[in-house]
Amino acid sequence: MSTTGANADPLAALGSLPGVADSVESVRKAVDRVYGHRIMRRRSAEITSEAALRGARGSAALSGADWALEEVRRRTDFGGDAEARVMGAALRLSAEAGQLLSIWRQSPLRVLARLHLVAVASKGDEVGRPRQAGEPVDEPLIEVLLPDAQEVSGRLEGLADLIITGTSAPALVTAAVVHGELLALRPFVSHNGLVARAAERIVLIGSGLDPKAICPPEVGHAELGRASYLAALDGYVSGTPEGVAAWIAHCGRAIELGARESTAVCEALQRGAA
Repeated sequence: MSTTGANADPLAALGSLPGVADSVESVRKAVDRVYGHRIMRRRSAEITSEAALRGARGSAALSGADWALEEVRRRTDFGGDAEARVMGAALRLSAEAGQLLSIWRQSPLRVLARLHLVAVASKGDEVGRPRQAGEPVDEPLIEVLLPDAQEVSGRLEGLADLIITGTSAPALVTAAVVHGELLALRPFVSHNGLVARAAERIVLIGSGLDPKAICPPEVGHAELGRASYLAALDGYVSGTPEGVAAWIAHCGRAIELGARESTAVCEALQRGAA
């Protein structure tokens, strides 16, 4: 989907797509329920920490490292095989996302570069910058048509301009478009899925929808499954109103499931405190 055009606020226009308003309202209610839980008044930091761990696990699962939560808790070495490195990258990104909020609205491209650096955790000319013409992309689980480097550059600039200018679009819409664009473009040579999901989280936190980062959408994306995730992405990439609306709805459902997960954590903590 192109984010440029004559409309001064194209993100806001997406809010009028069929079904999107219902998704926005459903997400708001789900998030509000978690924030209204009595355990949040005194143990919100624990909920945030647990949500970060579970979100990282979910994001890694979508990138091929589908580990049990207790395995993620137990492991301390994430530099071994390919799955361990994916999990380590997801955990680093989950920890980093909240530190970049103040920069996101002024320089989203700088934040994306930082996210890639954190994910890769190694040096190289290709790290932390958009890919150049002819550079391959290591993202085997995302199979939509790969745009060329020139298109990537233009669409990244358009997306950054929308973020910097600001929008009246609901947080769900903005987060879904940021997430979808980064998956569609795969602007880096690797780790694009992890970066896209971290950017989605940043939008949700920075927008005020989920300021304490307790409703991890990555949990929901993983629960809905990779096949559903990729099918929804195909809809977004098609650029049709129906396809884009379906992607936004998918992202909304993921947030709701993340909220449900944290509600269960709140309930467990409450039972333990009783």
